[in-house]
Amino acid sequence: MATKASTNAPTLQPPAPAGETPRLQVEGLTRSFGGRPVVKDVSLTVMPGQVTCLLGPSGCGKSTTLRIIAGVETADAGRVIVDGEEMTAPGLHVPPERRGIGLMFQDFALFPHLSVAENVAFGLTSGSRAEKRARVEELLRRVRLERYIDAYPHELSGGEQQRVALARALAPRPRVMLMDEPFSGLDNRLRDGIRDETLDILKEEGAAVLLVTHEPEEAMRMADEIALMRGGRIVQKGAPYNVYNAPVDQAAAAFFSDLNVIRGVVRGALTDTPFGQFLAPGIPDGTMVDIVIRPQHLKLDLDRGGRGPAPTPQEGTWARGVVVRARFLGAESLVELRMDYDGSILRASVPSVFLPKPGTPLWVAFRRDRCFVFPSSPEISHTGLVREGETDAAAEALADAGAAAPR
Repeated sequence: MATKASTNAPTLQPPAPAGETPRLQVEGLTRSFGGRPVVKDVSLTVMPGQVTCLLGPSGCGKSTTLRIIAGVETADAGRVIVDGEEMTAPGLHVPPERRGIGLMFQDFALFPHLSVAENVAFGLTSGSRAEKRARVEELLRRVRLERYIDAYPHELSGGEQQRVALARALAPRPRVMLMDEPFSGLDNRLRDGIRDETLDILKEEGAAVLLVTHEPEEAMRMADEIALMRGGRIVQKGAPYNVYNAPVDQAAAAFFSDLNVIRGVVRGALTDTPFGQFLAPGIPDGTMVDIVIRPQHLKLDLDRGGRGPAPTPQEGTWARGVVVRARFLGAESLVELRMDYDGSILRASVPSVFLPKPGTPLWVAFRRDRCFVFPSSPEISHTGLVREGETDAAAEALADAGAAAPR
Protein backbone atom coordinates (compact mmCIF):
# COMPACT_ATOMS: atom_id res chain seq x y z
CA MET A 1 0.00 0.00 0.00
CA ALA A 2 1.68 3.20 -1.14
CA THR A 3 1.36 6.42 0.79
CA LYS A 4 -0.45 9.39 -0.73
CA ALA A 5 -0.21 12.94 0.52
CA SER A 6 -2.67 15.76 -0.06
CA THR A 7 -1.18 19.20 -0.54
CA ASN A 8 -2.18 22.76 -1.25
CA ALA A 9 0.86 23.34 -3.46
CA PRO A 10 0.16 24.48 -7.05
CA THR A 11 -0.62 21.61 -9.41
CA LEU A 12 1.94 21.18 -12.18
CA GLN A 13 0.43 20.74 -15.62
CA PRO A 14 1.44 17.65 -17.63
CA PRO A 15 3.12 18.49 -20.93
CA ALA A 16 0.96 18.43 -24.04
CA PRO A 17 1.57 15.59 -26.51
CA ALA A 18 4.42 16.32 -28.90
CA GLY A 19 3.31 18.56 -31.76
CA GLU A 20 0.06 19.59 -30.12
CA THR A 21 -0.68 23.03 -28.72
CA PRO A 22 -3.17 23.19 -25.85
CA ARG A 23 -6.35 24.94 -26.92
CA LEU A 24 -6.85 26.34 -23.40
CA GLN A 25 -4.26 26.89 -20.69
CA VAL A 26 -5.07 28.27 -17.25
CA GLU A 27 -2.16 29.06 -14.96
CA GLY A 28 -2.41 30.10 -11.33
CA LEU A 29 -5.78 31.88 -11.48
CA THR A 30 -6.59 33.68 -8.23
CA ARG A 31 -9.59 35.84 -7.34
CA SER A 32 -10.89 37.34 -4.09
CA PHE A 33 -14.07 39.26 -3.29
CA GLY A 34 -14.10 41.54 -0.27
CA GLY A 35 -10.88 40.01 0.98
CA ARG A 36 -12.28 36.46 0.77
CA PRO A 37 -10.40 34.15 -1.62
CA VAL A 38 -12.83 32.48 -4.04
CA VAL A 39 -10.42 31.04 -6.62
CA LYS A 40 -7.00 29.94 -5.38
CA ASP A 41 -4.16 29.19 -7.78
CA VAL A 42 -6.25 27.21 -10.31
CA SER A 43 -4.31 25.67 -13.21
CA LEU A 44 -5.47 23.35 -15.98
CA THR A 45 -4.93 22.49 -19.65
CA VAL A 46 -7.56 21.48 -22.21
CA MET A 47 -6.63 20.11 -25.62
CA PRO A 48 -8.69 20.48 -28.84
CA GLY A 49 -11.65 18.08 -28.72
CA GLN A 50 -11.14 17.38 -25.01
CA VAL A 51 -13.89 17.73 -22.39
CA THR A 52 -12.68 18.73 -18.94
CA CYS A 53 -15.16 19.00 -16.10
CA LEU A 54 -14.82 21.36 -13.14
CA LEU A 55 -16.66 19.36 -10.49
CA GLY A 56 -17.43 20.45 -6.97
CA PRO A 57 -20.05 21.59 -4.46
CA SER A 58 -21.86 24.92 -4.75
CA GLY A 59 -19.67 27.86 -3.77
CA CYS A 60 -16.34 26.15 -4.45
CA GLY A 61 -15.28 28.64 -7.17
CA LYS A 62 -16.22 26.71 -10.33
CA SER A 63 -18.39 29.38 -11.95
CA THR A 64 -16.03 32.21 -10.99
CA THR A 65 -13.20 30.31 -12.68
CA LEU A 66 -15.36 29.96 -15.79
CA ARG A 67 -16.21 33.67 -15.79
CA ILE A 68 -12.54 34.64 -15.55
CA ILE A 69 -11.69 32.38 -18.51
CA ALA A 70 -14.59 33.90 -20.49
CA GLY A 71 -13.33 37.40 -19.71
CA VAL A 72 -16.50 38.60 -17.95
CA GLU A 73 -14.62 38.59 -14.63
CA THR A 74 -11.08 39.78 -13.93
CA ALA A 75 -8.38 37.83 -12.11
CA ASP A 76 -6.19 39.09 -9.28
CA ALA A 77 -3.37 36.88 -10.57
CA GLY A 78 -2.73 34.20 -13.15
CA ARG A 79 -2.99 33.73 -16.90
CA VAL A 80 -5.54 32.46 -19.42
CA ILE A 81 -4.08 31.38 -22.79
CA VAL A 82 -6.10 30.33 -25.86
CA ASP A 83 -4.18 28.71 -28.74
CA GLY A 84 -0.96 30.18 -27.39
CA GLU A 85 -2.34 33.73 -27.17
CA GLU A 86 -2.65 35.40 -23.77
CA MET A 87 -6.17 36.55 -22.90
CA THR A 88 -5.67 37.24 -19.21
CA ALA A 89 -2.30 38.11 -17.70
CA PRO A 90 -0.82 40.76 -15.39
CA GLY A 91 -1.75 44.06 -17.02
CA LEU A 92 -3.71 42.37 -19.82
CA HIS A 93 -7.43 41.70 -20.19
CA VAL A 94 -8.75 40.82 -23.65
CA PRO A 95 -12.52 41.54 -23.80
CA PRO A 96 -14.88 38.54 -24.02
CA GLU A 97 -15.94 39.15 -27.62
CA ARG A 98 -12.33 38.87 -28.83
CA ARG A 99 -11.47 35.61 -27.08
CA GLY A 100 -13.08 33.11 -29.46
CA ILE A 101 -14.91 31.50 -26.55
CA GLY A 102 -18.47 30.19 -26.60
CA LEU A 103 -20.73 30.18 -23.54
CA MET A 104 -23.67 28.01 -22.49
CA PHE A 105 -25.60 28.49 -19.27
CA GLN A 106 -28.37 26.77 -17.36
CA ASP A 107 -31.11 29.19 -18.44
CA PHE A 108 -30.21 28.98 -22.19
CA ALA A 109 -30.72 32.81 -22.47
CA LEU A 110 -32.56 32.65 -25.80
CA PHE A 111 -34.06 35.89 -27.09
CA PRO A 112 -37.84 35.43 -26.95
CA HIS A 113 -38.53 37.97 -29.72
CA LEU A 114 -36.19 36.27 -32.21
CA SER A 115 -36.89 33.13 -34.19
CA VAL A 116 -34.80 30.00 -33.82
CA ALA A 117 -32.81 30.93 -36.92
CA GLU A 118 -32.25 34.48 -35.66
CA ASN A 119 -31.13 33.21 -32.25
CA VAL A 120 -28.60 30.84 -33.81
CA ALA A 121 -27.32 33.55 -36.18
CA PHE A 122 -27.01 36.16 -33.43
CA GLY A 123 -23.30 35.54 -32.83
CA LEU A 124 -22.35 35.42 -36.51
CA THR A 125 -20.68 38.77 -37.17
CA SER A 126 -18.88 37.94 -40.43
CA GLY A 127 -19.90 36.42 -43.74
CA SER A 128 -22.65 37.12 -46.21
CA ARG A 129 -26.32 36.61 -45.47
CA ALA A 130 -26.26 33.39 -47.51
CA GLU A 131 -23.22 32.09 -45.61
CA LYS A 132 -24.85 32.84 -42.27
CA ARG A 133 -28.05 31.12 -43.36
CA ALA A 134 -26.07 28.05 -44.47
CA ARG A 135 -24.29 27.85 -41.11
CA VAL A 136 -27.61 28.17 -39.25
CA GLU A 137 -29.21 25.42 -41.34
CA GLU A 138 -26.16 23.16 -40.89
CA LEU A 139 -26.25 23.47 -37.11
CA LEU A 140 -30.01 23.02 -36.85
CA ARG A 141 -29.71 19.83 -38.89
CA ARG A 142 -27.03 18.56 -36.50
CA VAL A 143 -29.21 19.20 -33.47
CA ARG A 144 -32.26 17.81 -35.36
CA LEU A 145 -34.27 21.04 -35.19
CA GLU A 146 -34.32 22.12 -38.83
CA ARG A 147 -38.13 21.96 -38.91
CA TYR A 148 -38.26 24.63 -36.16
CA ILE A 149 -36.08 27.12 -38.02
CA ASP A 150 -38.85 29.76 -38.08
CA ALA A 151 -40.34 28.92 -34.66
CA TYR A 152 -39.90 31.01 -31.50
CA PRO A 153 -38.41 29.85 -28.16
CA HIS A 154 -41.76 29.71 -26.37
CA GLU A 155 -42.94 27.13 -28.92
CA LEU A 156 -40.14 24.71 -28.00
CA SER A 157 -39.68 22.25 -25.15
CA GLY A 158 -36.86 22.67 -22.63
CA GLY A 159 -34.74 20.10 -24.41
CA GLU A 160 -35.28 21.78 -27.76
CA GLN A 161 -34.37 25.18 -26.31
CA GLN A 162 -31.17 23.67 -24.94
CA ARG A 163 -30.24 22.40 -28.39
CA VAL A 164 -30.92 25.83 -29.92
CA ALA A 165 -28.63 27.36 -27.28
CA LEU A 166 -25.93 24.84 -28.21
CA ALA A 167 -26.29 25.65 -31.92
CA ARG A 168 -26.07 29.38 -31.18
CA ALA A 169 -22.93 28.91 -29.07
CA LEU A 170 -21.28 26.82 -31.80
CA ALA A 171 -22.29 29.06 -34.72
CA PRO A 172 -19.18 31.30 -34.69
CA ARG A 173 -16.94 28.20 -34.37
CA PRO A 174 -15.47 29.01 -30.94
CA ARG A 175 -12.06 27.64 -30.08
CA VAL A 176 -13.18 27.04 -26.49
CA MET A 177 -16.66 26.19 -25.20
CA LEU A 178 -17.50 27.02 -21.58
CA MET A 179 -20.61 25.33 -20.16
CA ASP A 180 -22.03 26.26 -16.74
CA GLU A 181 -24.54 23.64 -15.51
CA PRO A 182 -26.19 23.59 -18.98
CA PHE A 183 -28.29 20.47 -18.38
CA SER A 184 -29.51 21.04 -14.83
CA GLY A 185 -32.85 22.52 -15.95
CA LEU A 186 -33.80 19.53 -18.07
CA ASP A 187 -36.15 16.72 -17.16
CA ASN A 188 -34.24 13.63 -16.01
CA ARG A 189 -35.78 11.54 -18.78
CA LEU A 190 -34.35 13.88 -21.43
CA ARG A 191 -31.04 14.75 -19.83
CA ASP A 192 -28.96 11.68 -20.69
CA GLY A 193 -29.87 11.69 -24.37
CA ILE A 194 -29.31 15.43 -24.79
CA ARG A 195 -25.98 15.25 -22.95
CA ASP A 196 -24.79 12.49 -25.27
CA GLU A 197 -25.93 14.37 -28.38
CA THR A 198 -24.23 17.55 -27.15
CA LEU A 199 -21.00 15.68 -26.46
CA ASP A 200 -20.96 14.17 -29.95
CA ILE A 201 -21.42 17.58 -31.60
CA LEU A 202 -18.76 19.24 -29.43
CA LYS A 203 -16.28 16.50 -30.28
CA GLU A 204 -17.02 16.92 -34.00
CA GLU A 205 -16.41 20.67 -33.76
CA GLY A 206 -13.02 20.11 -32.12
CA ALA A 207 -13.52 22.79 -29.49
CA ALA A 208 -11.87 22.52 -26.10
CA VAL A 209 -14.75 22.13 -23.64
CA LEU A 210 -14.75 23.18 -19.99
CA LEU A 211 -17.93 22.03 -18.27
CA VAL A 212 -18.98 23.12 -14.77
CA THR A 213 -21.24 20.84 -12.75
CA HIS A 214 -21.94 19.78 -9.17
CA GLU A 215 -23.22 16.36 -10.30
CA PRO A 216 -20.61 13.56 -10.18
CA GLU A 217 -22.64 11.37 -12.53
CA GLU A 218 -22.68 14.08 -15.20
CA ALA A 219 -18.93 14.59 -14.87
CA MET A 220 -18.25 10.87 -15.12
CA ARG A 221 -20.52 10.58 -18.16
CA MET A 222 -19.15 13.51 -20.16
CA ALA A 223 -15.58 14.27 -19.15
CA ASP A 224 -12.27 13.07 -20.50
CA GLU A 225 -10.74 14.66 -17.42
CA ILE A 226 -12.26 15.73 -14.09
CA ALA A 227 -10.83 18.57 -12.01
CA LEU A 228 -12.33 18.27 -8.52
CA MET A 229 -12.65 21.67 -6.84
CA ARG A 230 -13.06 22.48 -3.17
CA GLY A 231 -12.66 25.78 -1.36
CA GLY A 232 -11.44 27.54 -4.51
CA ARG A 233 -8.71 25.00 -5.29
CA ILE A 234 -8.38 22.03 -7.61
CA VAL A 235 -7.67 19.23 -5.13
CA GLN A 236 -7.52 16.34 -7.61
CA LYS A 237 -7.37 15.99 -11.35
CA GLY A 238 -7.41 13.02 -13.70
CA ALA A 239 -9.46 10.67 -15.84
CA PRO A 240 -12.87 9.82 -14.32
CA TYR A 241 -11.78 6.25 -13.54
CA ASN A 242 -8.71 7.44 -11.65
CA VAL A 243 -10.46 10.18 -9.69
CA TYR A 244 -13.17 7.75 -8.62
CA ASN A 245 -10.92 4.80 -7.79
CA ALA A 246 -7.97 6.69 -6.27
CA PRO A 247 -9.51 9.59 -4.31
CA VAL A 248 -7.03 12.02 -2.82
CA ASP A 249 -8.88 12.13 0.51
CA GLN A 250 -12.10 11.05 2.20
CA ALA A 251 -14.00 14.14 1.08
CA ALA A 252 -13.11 13.36 -2.54
CA ALA A 253 -14.34 9.79 -2.15
CA ALA A 254 -17.58 10.90 -0.48
CA PHE A 255 -18.34 13.39 -3.24
CA PHE A 256 -18.92 10.52 -5.66
CA SER A 257 -20.90 8.08 -3.51
CA ASP A 258 -21.97 7.01 -0.04
CA LEU A 259 -19.18 5.55 2.06
CA ASN A 260 -18.93 2.97 4.78
CA VAL A 261 -16.33 3.91 7.39
CA ILE A 262 -14.56 1.71 9.93
CA ARG A 263 -12.40 3.60 12.42
CA GLY A 264 -9.21 2.25 14.00
CA VAL A 265 -5.81 3.18 15.47
CA VAL A 266 -2.45 2.64 13.75
CA ARG A 267 0.02 0.37 15.53
CA GLY A 268 3.20 -0.55 13.68
CA ALA A 269 1.80 0.53 10.27
CA LEU A 270 -1.22 -1.73 10.84
CA THR A 271 -4.77 -1.06 11.99
CA ASP A 272 -6.77 -3.74 13.79
CA THR A 273 -10.50 -3.86 13.06
CA PRO A 274 -13.32 -6.43 13.36
CA PHE A 275 -12.60 -7.12 9.66
CA GLY A 276 -8.94 -7.93 10.28
CA GLN A 277 -5.81 -5.85 9.86
CA PHE A 278 -5.27 -3.08 7.32
CA LEU A 279 -1.99 -1.58 6.16
CA ALA A 280 -1.39 2.10 6.95
CA PRO A 281 2.21 2.80 5.87
CA GLY A 282 3.65 6.21 6.62
CA ILE A 283 1.03 7.04 9.25
CA PRO A 284 2.45 7.50 12.76
CA ASP A 285 1.57 5.07 15.54
CA GLY A 286 -1.41 6.16 17.60
CA THR A 287 -3.07 7.99 14.69
CA MET A 288 -6.81 7.43 14.36
CA VAL A 289 -7.65 6.40 10.79
CA ASP A 290 -10.80 5.83 8.76
CA ILE A 291 -11.00 2.76 6.54
CA VAL A 292 -13.38 3.69 3.73
CA ILE A 293 -15.32 1.32 1.49
CA ARG A 294 -18.11 2.00 -1.00
CA PRO A 295 -21.43 0.11 -0.56
CA GLN A 296 -21.05 -1.80 -3.84
CA HIS A 297 -17.79 -3.33 -2.61
CA LEU A 298 -19.21 -4.94 0.52
CA LYS A 299 -19.79 -8.69 0.31
CA LEU A 300 -22.60 -10.42 2.19
CA ASP A 301 -22.95 -14.05 3.18
CA LEU A 302 -25.52 -16.07 5.12
CA ASP A 303 -25.24 -16.89 8.80
CA ARG A 304 -24.50 -20.55 9.49
CA GLY A 305 -25.57 -21.15 13.05
CA GLY A 306 -23.63 -18.18 14.36
CA ARG A 307 -20.63 -18.79 12.10
CA GLY A 308 -19.51 -16.99 8.97
CA PRO A 309 -17.13 -17.81 6.10
CA ALA A 310 -13.46 -18.46 6.83
CA PRO A 311 -11.08 -15.49 6.51
CA THR A 312 -9.13 -15.09 3.26
CA PRO A 313 -6.11 -12.91 2.38
CA GLN A 314 -8.15 -11.00 -0.19
CA GLU A 315 -11.28 -10.35 1.89
CA GLY A 316 -9.94 -10.56 5.44
CA THR A 317 -12.17 -11.48 8.37
CA TRP A 318 -15.96 -11.57 8.13
CA ALA A 319 -17.98 -9.63 10.73
CA ARG A 320 -21.59 -10.30 11.71
CA GLY A 321 -24.46 -7.82 11.46
CA VAL A 322 -28.26 -7.81 11.50
CA VAL A 323 -30.42 -6.44 8.68
CA VAL A 324 -32.15 -3.15 9.56
CA ARG A 325 -33.84 -2.63 6.21
CA ALA A 326 -33.57 -3.71 2.56
CA ARG A 327 -34.88 -1.78 -0.43
CA PHE A 328 -35.17 -2.72 -4.10
CA LEU A 329 -34.07 0.08 -6.48
CA GLY A 330 -34.45 -1.61 -9.84
CA ALA A 331 -30.92 -2.50 -10.93
CA GLU A 332 -29.79 -3.13 -7.36
CA SER A 333 -30.90 -3.66 -3.78
CA LEU A 334 -29.65 -1.65 -0.79
CA VAL A 335 -29.22 -3.54 2.45
CA GLU A 336 -28.47 -1.73 5.73
CA LEU A 337 -27.02 -3.73 8.61
CA ARG A 338 -26.38 -2.92 12.25
CA MET A 339 -23.02 -4.44 13.10
CA ASP A 340 -22.67 -6.59 16.20
CA TYR A 341 -19.22 -5.25 17.12
CA ASP A 342 -20.26 -1.63 17.82
CA GLY A 343 -23.85 -1.08 16.65
CA SER A 344 -22.77 1.03 13.65
CA ILE A 345 -24.71 0.96 10.37
CA LEU A 346 -23.09 -0.30 7.16
CA ARG A 347 -24.75 -0.24 3.76
CA ALA A 348 -24.28 -2.84 1.04
CA SER A 349 -25.34 -2.50 -2.60
CA VAL A 350 -26.27 -5.87 -4.12
CA PRO A 351 -27.00 -6.39 -7.84
CA SER A 352 -30.56 -7.36 -8.78
CA VAL A 353 -33.00 -8.50 -6.08
CA PHE A 354 -31.85 -9.29 -2.54
CA LEU A 355 -34.37 -8.38 0.17
CA PRO A 356 -33.64 -10.14 3.48
CA LYS A 357 -36.12 -9.42 6.25
CA PRO A 358 -35.22 -7.06 9.12
CA GLY A 359 -33.52 -9.00 11.88
CA THR A 360 -31.84 -11.45 9.51
CA PRO A 361 -28.19 -12.09 10.55
CA LEU A 362 -25.65 -11.75 7.74
CA TRP A 363 -21.86 -11.72 7.56
CA VAL A 364 -19.98 -8.85 5.94
CA ALA A 365 -16.51 -8.56 4.38
CA PHE A 366 -14.78 -6.48 1.72
CA ARG A 367 -11.78 -6.77 -0.53
CA ARG A 368 -8.61 -5.07 0.63
CA ASP A 369 -7.91 -3.66 -2.83
CA ARG A 370 -11.25 -1.81 -2.82
CA CYS A 371 -10.78 0.19 0.37
CA PHE A 372 -8.94 3.38 1.30
CA VAL A 373 -7.24 4.38 4.54
CA PHE A 374 -7.26 8.06 5.54
CA PRO A 375 -6.29 9.83 8.76
CA SER A 376 -9.51 10.57 10.66
CA SER A 377 -10.86 14.09 10.88
CA PRO A 378 -12.36 15.18 14.22
CA GLU A 379 -14.79 17.37 12.26
CA ILE A 380 -16.54 14.25 10.94
CA SER A 381 -18.54 12.08 13.34
CA HIS A 382 -18.93 8.57 11.98
CA THR A 383 -21.73 6.11 12.60
CA GLY A 384 -20.44 3.70 9.96
CA LEU A 385 -22.16 5.32 6.95
CA VAL A 386 -21.17 8.64 5.35
CA ARG A 387 -23.67 9.76 2.74
CA GLU A 388 -22.65 11.35 -0.54
CA GLY A 389 -21.50 14.97 -0.03
CA GLU A 390 -21.69 14.89 3.80
CA THR A 391 -17.97 15.52 4.23
CA ASP A 392 -17.86 18.92 2.52
CA ALA A 393 -17.77 20.87 5.80
CA ALA A 394 -14.62 19.07 6.93
CA ALA A 395 -12.98 18.80 3.53
CA GLU A 396 -10.16 21.28 4.13
CA ALA A 397 -9.13 19.51 7.32
CA LEU A 398 -9.05 16.19 5.51
CA ALA A 399 -7.05 17.62 2.62
CA ASP A 400 -4.39 18.89 5.02
CA ALA A 401 -4.26 15.59 6.92
CA GLY A 402 -2.98 13.45 4.03
CA ALA A 403 -4.02 9.94 3.04
CA ALA A 404 -2.88 6.37 2.62
CA ALA A 405 -3.72 4.68 -0.66
CA PRO A 406 -5.70 1.45 -0.97
CA ARG A 407 -3.88 -1.83 -0.76
